Amino acid sequence: MTFAAPRLGRAVALLALCAGVAACGLPRSGPSRSEILAGSVDQKGDAFIIPVNASVARATRSTPSLGFTNGFLGAGVIGSDEIRPGDVLGLTIWENVDNGLLAAAGMNSTALTEMQVDGAGYIFVPYAGRIRAAGNTPEALRQIITDKLNAQTPDPQVTVARLAGDGATVSVMGGVGGQGVYPIERPTRTLSAMLAKAGGVQIEPEVAQIVLTRGTHSGRVWLKDLYSNPKLDVALRPGDVILVEKDQRSFTAMGATGSQTRVPFETQELSAIEAIAQVGGLATNFANPKGVFILRDEEPAIANRVLNRGDLVGPQRVAYVLDLTQPNGLFDARDFMIRDEDTVYVTEAPYVQWHKVLSALTGTANSANSLASASGN
Repeated sequence: MTFAAPRLGRAVALLALCAGVAACGLPRSGPSRSEILAGSVDQKGDAFIIPVNASVARATRSTPSLGFTNGFLGAGVIGSDEIRPGDVLGLTIWENVDNGLLAAAGMNSTALTEMQVDGAGYIFVPYAGRIRAAGNTPEALRQIITDKLNAQTPDPQVTVARLAGDGATVSVMGGVGGQGVYPIERPTRTLSAMLAKAGGVQIEPEVAQIVLTRGTHSGRVWLKDLYSNPKLDVALRPGDVILVEKDQRSFTAMGATGSQTRVPFETQELSAIEAIAQVGGLATNFANPKGVFILRDEEPAIANRVLNRGDLVGPQRVAYVLDLTQPNGLFDARDFMIRDEDTVYVTEAPYVQWHKVLSALTGTANSANSLASASGN
C-alpha cells in the first residue's frame, strides 16, 4: 500500500502531461474522423454526412454528358466540288479558229491558271467579263463561260478545274500531329477524317475530348465516342474550328494518402477506389480505413434524393463517408464515382495521434534528462 500513492500520482501526472502535449497542437494531416462528423448538420454544422452504400452510389452516379446539338448532327456533307470565295480555279479555253480571241499565234488553246475567286464570289474571264463562280460546280461554271464566249468565237470549248479548296477550310488545334488550317476536300469532309488528315490525336484516347466550334455554337465529344458512334462523325463547314484537348476534370487528394495533390482524371469514369489507387493508396502506417471522405458541393436534385428530402435548394455541402472495413466497403468504394472538383480526404488512424504524443513525451523526457545531467556536471 505504501507504493500505491506514488504510482497513482505518477499515472495522473503522465496523463496530465499527455493531455498537455496533445493540447499544444501536435502536427497532423488534417481533422480526425470524429471532428468531421462533429461538423454535420445534425450537430449544428453546415455539411450533410452521408455513409456510402450501394443505393447512395447508384443515386450519385453521374458522368459528364457530352455530344453535339441537332445543328451539328443535322448538317449534311457539303459538296466537295462547290466553288467558294477564296478557291483557286484553273481554266482552259479552246477556240475553233486559227486566230482566236485568247489563244496566242499558232495556238488554239489558252490556259488561265490560278484564278482566285474573290471575296464576293466572282472571277474575271477575258471577253466573258466578271462571272459569279461561288455557289456553282465546275461544270456549271464551265457552261456559263462557254455561253458567254460563244457569241464572240465559234464553238468554244472550256474546262474548269477546282485546283485548291482554300475557300472552304477548317482550323485544327491542340493535341494533334499537325496543327494548321486544312481545306475541306472530298476525303476530309467529316470530323474524324479531318482529324486523321491533321496527323491524328496525340492524347490518350481515354481522356481525349474533341471540341467543334461553328460560329457562336460549340459541341464537345469524347474521342472514343466519336469512333464508336458514327452519328457523332459530323460534317464540317467552312470556318469550323476543331480543338483536341485533354479532359480538364480533376480531384484533390488530402490526408493520409500516398500523396497530397490535385489529380487529373485518367478515365472517363473514376471510382473512389481508383482515385485512392491513383495517388498511391492509403498510407499504411497512418490511414484510418473507416474514415475516407469525399467532400462535394452536391447538386440539389441528388442531395434531395440521397437524403430522402425535397426541400433542399441550391448546391449542398456533403461529406460522403466510406468505411473500407465493412463487408461491402470495397465494393461501395468501387461503385461510388468521383466528380470534378471533389476532395478525397483520408483521416488518420486514432492511434497515430497517441503515437505522436508518446514520441513527443519521449523526446521531452530525454531533453529533461540531458538538461539534468548537464546541470549536475
